[in-house]
Amino acid sequence: MNILRYIKTSINSIPRINTSYKYYQWFVLANIMIGTFMAVLDATIVNVGLRNMMNSFGTSIDKIEWVLTAYLLIFAVMLPSSGWIADHFGYKRTYFLALSLFTFGSFLCALAWNEMILIGFRLIQGIGAGMLMPVGMAIVTREFPPEKRGIALGFWAISAAASVSLGPMIGGYLIDNFSWHAVFNVNVPVGIIGLLATIVIQKEYKIQEARSFDFIGFISMSIFLGFLLLALSSGNSSWNTGGWTSNFILTCFVFSLIGLIIFFVTEFNVKDPIIDLRLFKNFNFTVTNIILFIFGFGLFGSTFLLPYYLQNSLGYTVLQSGMVFLPVGILQAFFSLISGFLSDKINPKIPAFIGIMLLGIGLYLNRFLSLYSENFQIMLPLYIRGISLGLIFSPLSTLALREIPRDKMAQASGLFNVIRQVGGSFGVSVLGTLLTRQTIYHTAMNGQSVNQYDAFFQHVIRVIKFPIQNSTGKTIGDSITYSKILIAQNIYNQSFVQAICDDFMIAGIITFICVIPLLLIRIHKDKNKTDKIVSME
Repeated sequence: MNILRYIKTSINSIPRINTSYKYYQWFVLANIMIGTFMAVLDATIVNVGLRNMMNSFGTSIDKIEWVLTAYLLIFAVMLPSSGWIADHFGYKRTYFLALSLFTFGSFLCALAWNEMILIGFRLIQGIGAGMLMPVGMAIVTREFPPEKRGIALGFWAISAAASVSLGPMIGGYLIDNFSWHAVFNVNVPVGIIGLLATIVIQKEYKIQEARSFDFIGFISMSIFLGFLLLALSSGNSSWNTGGWTSNFILTCFVFSLIGLIIFFVTEFNVKDPIIDLRLFKNFNFTVTNIILFIFGFGLFGSTFLLPYYLQNSLGYTVLQSGMVFLPVGILQAFFSLISGFLSDKINPKIPAFIGIMLLGIGLYLNRFLSLYSENFQIMLPLYIRGISLGLIFSPLSTLALREIPRDKMAQASGLFNVIRQVGGSFGVSVLGTLLTRQTIYHTAMNGQSVNQYDAFFQHVIRVIKFPIQNSTGKTIGDSITYSKILIAQNIYNQSFVQAICDDFMIAGIITFICVIPLLLIRIHKDKNKTDKIVSME
């Protein structure tokens, strides 16, 4: 107790920034950007280290995948719950707690001695990250008035953009030069800086009338999200031999449906719901979340395709495939500021519309990839993607939260993030399944066109068997067999790339669909009316 009292006294003795200071809001924004950067970075940086973790622990890919799955599951569950926690304990305390859990969880992950311990420590990380995102977004939205909120969210989006693009590159560098432990250790010093900044900069904000905890709503919501994301992440796993119709997957969907029904019944009848579903009475908030679900389905569902293509088809290393995404983050950061500024000056639907159209074009251009694609053909869609993402996030956030009361910001931002998460999970599952099926389909179609008795096929065998024989010293018979294996491998590689292209085409078409609900969003011309709604408590 004496140690805790000493720590509390030491913290209280640290000088704070005067909240009436002219640039106080911008210091708060910089503080929140640190936590956002870390939370999003860890969702991407760990991906590149899975193979090294698997080799280090001597385990299978099926088990090591849970390092990602466990993090995403608890992350999704904590997103909507963070609203009640922030309202009850205060936004500064909640943000500090979340960043502490995330930093401490990162430290523990670096010490993990087997895959099960690592998965357990990732849960601690996920709890912290799940609170960091919505609470941080709510703090930024609360501190800035509506006329400056667009540019503030534009800056906030920079931290997410930088972590998405830098994650694979930083992870590849750390693993190539150190070990997989470094991808967790890198969070610790940054987290400590963020904690000190939180103490010095932020003022406390707490809802005067704290709501009672909706225990049934929390449990039912956790069951719904947990089993839903578990099913979506396991549908394409190699251990799940039954696919989407296996008993495990169907059972998960049944439990998820039961949880959803109980959740809806509870939230409409309890006095203080953990998530106020009346937020969806706001037309713009509802429509924007529909856009975000479709957007997450198309974009985040296709994020795994390009690294998969670069490493499996073009032979890129982990670091090389990570470096490819660096320009995306730079362009996204730059255009986030532009779109944030424009969102405060003009109709936010305009930059969002341009961004969605560009993103759909960028994804659609990837359908022309091949085994012999040049660098420009790979990078052009990525440049377009970076510009489009910068134009989308800030306007959508502004449109979604523009008319939400301040005391509902944490709940609204939590919903905003969890719907995007669920949309992305659906996208990964659907496009992953489609990739497998289309690869099989194209392999069968391409295989039918190869007749081993055809004169042209025999000519190809004769052409390639002599170099094989000369370079390897194989017999004529072995050279012919090896030539046929090479042809079969080429057919599979070509079929795989064709399947990748099919996925990108569908992702592009789905993204274009976002334009339809975007056009339905209503913009209030009476700015004073909007300000009054936002400031209502």
